[in-house]
Amino acid sequence: MSWCEVENALSSGRDVVIVPVGSVEQHGRHLPLGSDSYVAIALAEDAALRTGAIVTPPIWFGWSPHHMALPGTISVRPEVLIDLLHDVLSSLVEHGFRKFIIVNGHRVVNIPWMQIAAEKIQREFNVRVVIFDPAYMSREVADKLGFGPVGHAEEIETSHMLYKFPSLVHMEEAKNHTPPEKALYHVDPRVNKDTLCYIPSRREDIRRLKDISGGAVGKPTEASIEKGREYHEYLTSRLVEVINMLKGTGNV
Repeated sequence: MSWCEVENALSSGRDVVIVPVGSVEQHGRHLPLGSDSYVAIALAEDAALRTGAIVTPPIWFGWSPHHMALPGTISVRPEVLIDLLHDVLSSLVEHGFRKFIIVNGHRVVNIPWMQIAAEKIQREFNVRVVIFDPAYMSREVADKLGFGPVGHAEEIETSHMLYKFPSLVHMEEAKNHTPPEKALYHVDPRVNKDTLCYIPSRREDIRRLKDISGGAVGKPTEASIEKGREYHEYLTSRLVEVINMLKGTGNV
C-alpha cells in the first residue's frame, strides 16, 4: 500500500489492523525456517481479503533461544520483540488506527512478550489490542481432523504449510518422533490435565533431536494438503469473526 491508500482506508472507516508475527527457527528437515511467519502472514492476508482489514508487513523474528542449537535460527531478545511491537502499534495509533490484532504464528513462546506489548499499548493509548493464536483458536478442528498433540514441525504445521506453501515443503525429509509424555507439563491447549504454567526448553534437547528427527516433534509424515486446507479455512473464518467483532462493538 502507498501512504495515499492508507489515508483512504482510514477515511473510509477501515480501522482494524492485523500484525503478523512469527519466527525464523529450525522446523525439521522438511519445513523452511520461516514456517511460523509464513502461516501468520497467510492467515492475516486471507482474513483481510474477506473483511477489508489492513495487514502490516510481518515481523519475521521471534524469541527462539532453544532452537539456536541448529543453524539458521534467528532469535531476538524478549525486550526487543516487546519494543518492536510497541513501536509498530504506536506508529499506527499516531496515524489514527484504534483496533489491532496480533496474529501469532510462533505459539506459546512468543505469547508472554506479546501480552506485555499489548498491555502497554492498550493502557497507554486507550486502544483495543487482541492476540490471535492458531493453537488456541483451533482446538475443535484439531480434534476433528485427528491431529496428534502440538509438537514442533508436526502434522499440524506440516499440513498447514502443505496447503499454503507446498513448494517449500520436502515431505521426503520428514521424520516422526514421539517423545515420552511429560508428567506435569503440556504445551498443547487441548490437554485437559493439570499442567505447570511453563518449563523452558533446552538447547541440548534440540541437539538430540537433530539426529532423531531433524528437529521435528510429532508425526509430520501424517500431514496432508486436505487437512491443511480444512485447518487453514477454519482458522481464517475464526479470524474473520474476530475482525468483525472488533469492527462492530469492539468487544470480543
